[in-house]
This record gives sequence, C-alpha cells and structure tokens, in this order.
Amino acid sequence: MTQERPRWRLVFFTVWTGQAFSLLGSQLVQFSLVWWLTRSTGSATILATATLMTLLPGILLGPFAGACVDRWDRRLVMMVADGSIALATLGLAVLSAVEALHVWHIYAIMMIRAIGSTFHWPAMQASTSLMVPKKQLSRVAGLNQTLSGALNVAAPPLGALLISLLPLHGVLMIDVGTALLAILPLTWVRIPRPERAVTADGQAGCKASLWQDVLEGLRYMRGWPGLFWVGIVAVLVSLLLNPAFALVPIFVVRHLGGQALQLGWMESAWGFGIVLGGLILSAWGGFRRRVRTALMGVAGLGLGALLVGLTPRGVLWPALVGTFLAGAMYPIANGPVFAIVQAAVAPQMQGRVLTLLNSAAAAAAPLGLLIAGPVADLLDVNIWFLIGGAVCLLVGLAGFFVPMIVHIEDHVYSPGVDEHEASPAADTEVKQ
Repeated sequence: MTQERPRWRLVFFTVWTGQAFSLLGSQLVQFSLVWWLTRSTGSATILATATLMTLLPGILLGPFAGACVDRWDRRLVMMVADGSIALATLGLAVLSAVEALHVWHIYAIMMIRAIGSTFHWPAMQASTSLMVPKKQLSRVAGLNQTLSGALNVAAPPLGALLISLLPLHGVLMIDVGTALLAILPLTWVRIPRPERAVTADGQAGCKASLWQDVLEGLRYMRGWPGLFWVGIVAVLVSLLLNPAFALVPIFVVRHLGGQALQLGWMESAWGFGIVLGGLILSAWGGFRRRVRTALMGVAGLGLGALLVGLTPRGVLWPALVGTFLAGAMYPIANGPVFAIVQAAVAPQMQGRVLTLLNSAAAAAAPLGLLIAGPVADLLDVNIWFLIGGAVCLLVGLAGFFVPMIVHIEDHVYSPGVDEHEASPAADTEVKQ
C-alpha cells in the first residue's frame, strides 16, 4: 500500500503543474485585454460589459456544464476546454498582429474563454477526488488557494512588464504556449471515470436528458440539508463581501483620500493574505471536521471586512490589516468546502454539485453590486464593509451551533477517495 502514495502524487501533480502554467497564462491575458480596453476606449461602461462577458457563462451555463462533466470523460473535457481557449486566443493574436482588432472581438474572446473555463473548472475539481486520497483533499485545496493568491500577486506586475516589452499578440501567444503545457500531460495521464448512477425511473444516467441531470443535482443538494445550508452561506458571503471588495478603489479615493499607490497596497495585502492562508491550509489541513475550518474562515472574512469598515478616514494601516486578514481567511473558508464535496459527494454527482454551488454564489455577486453601489453613494462606502462584515461574522459563528451544518460530513451518499482504496483513485495510473 505504501507504493500508492508517491504514485498518486506523481500523477496528480503532473496534471496540476500543467494547469498552474495555464492559469498564469490566462491571468496575463486577462490583464492585457483589460489594459487594451482601458487604453483604447477609456470607457467604464465597456470595462463593465467586458466583466459581464466573463461572468455570464458561469452563471447561466454552470449547472449544465456540471451535468455534462458528470456524463463525459473529464480528461477530454479539460483537453477540449484548454484547446478551445488556446485556439480562440490564437485567433485574437492574429487579429492583433494584423491591426484588425476591435472591441467586439475582445468581448467575443472573453466569452469563449469564460465558456471554456465553465467546463474546465468542474472537470478539474471533480477529477481531483479521483486522483487524490481523501485525507489529502484539504491540503490540496489549500495548495490551490495558495496558487490563486500567488497569481493574484504576481500576474499584474508581470503582465505590465510584458506589455511594456511585447505587443499584445506577443502576450497572447504566451497563453497559447501555457495552454499546450496544460494539455500535454493529459494526453498520457488516465483519470478514472465514475460509473453513472441509475435514475429514479430506472434509466441509466447517461440516457436521461441533460435537464434531468441538472434536476437530479438539485434534488441531491436538497436531500442533504447540511450541504444546502453551506450553499446558502456561500451565497451570503458572495452577496455581501464580493461587492464590498469590488468597491475598494472607491473606498481608497473617498474614505482614505488615497491614490493608485494606496490602491496597490490594498490589492497586495489581499493577495499576500490569500497566499499565507493557502499555505496554512495546505500545511495544516484544517480541523478533523472540515466544516469547522470553513466556518472559522467565514467568521474571519467578516472580521476582516469589519476592520476595513471601521477604518478612520485618511488612515491606511487598519484597512491594510483588515484586507490582509480577509485575504488569509478566504482560502480557509473556501478550500474545506471543496474538500467536503470532493470527499463526500458521489463521484458521478460532483460536477453538478460543484457547479450549482459555484453558479449560485456567482449569481449573487452582481445582485450584491446592484445594491451595494447605491448604498455606498447614498451613505458612505465603508457602510457596506460594516454590513457585510457583521453579517458574515455572525453567520460564521452561528454555523458552529447548527447541527446539520456541523455534522455535514456525517452524511454519506457514496464515499470519496480513501487513502488506499474504495475508489478509482487507487487505479489512477500513467498510460503505458
């Protein structure tokens, strides 16, 4: 049995490393495209529309993408998603090189890339539980959060440097190269496919319609009250805190009287916090009951937002402390939730459950922005930090006293990956 441990690490981290390079390329492209739009148009409306192009596919297609991921070969889904994104980016690079690039091209490519990511993300997350032993899932989730934070810190300055050295199509070609690095390992690594479940009417899952698959995912979550309420907490956090931190530029200007330098410090504090929190989670692994770790993270997020909201006018350091704390608690709140789903949800349901959770949380963010903007203009920008921080702090603490949340991991439909057996992970192997 001891020979299984290095084997899963070799397989998983081979795939993970390729995906990490691809994420870096995607971040560089995102930064470059936003800068091109800013420099070429100077329009806030165009930037807002571009952001909408990146959000809509995840909100509208997410549940259906999850159902497709549960039907299809997840390895092929990742390969096709990465390949489609690379081809779209290559086309944009050609348009840029011949100086035929227009704003609508950027919109189209952003939407294509977002559609690819909508399929790729659940495929990778649902594949993780088939490659990684259950006891290691929280650490892997922490590592993923660390990577996300590191990219948030490194990608903007690296993107700015590359833009100063290369034309836009040069930066785009870097992303094409990193996408190939992500696809290459998937050509020789085999990821097990979970067996399709039998539906209520006795049909094999693959014969059910896509809509039936989505409804089955909803019924699955509704039949598991603990998971349902964890989803409600995720929606509340997204509704309250995503808009708050989206208002940071306005907060810096209006409340702190700062400029671009102070905004940079705030963004760096958030990024470094995420890196630290992810490293802590990957080294520690969290409490035995993962949900307790997540609830502590939600409470910590709320406390960090409260500190930002309580910052006196013109004083930067309390806002930096609050932002850093919120950043550190972000992976502590998110990572264990992914690990719970990967460990406890039946493998053939994971794509749907993950995308339903993600789509619900993503849909809450624009709604929160519609409310937070007028509130900030009517009252003061720090008010939303106070509201969001207080609610999240209370929700995080209250969760410790809700039995169906605390005991969410006692509910078992189909066990996830065990350390040495009881799942296809033990059969994960490199193709000969």
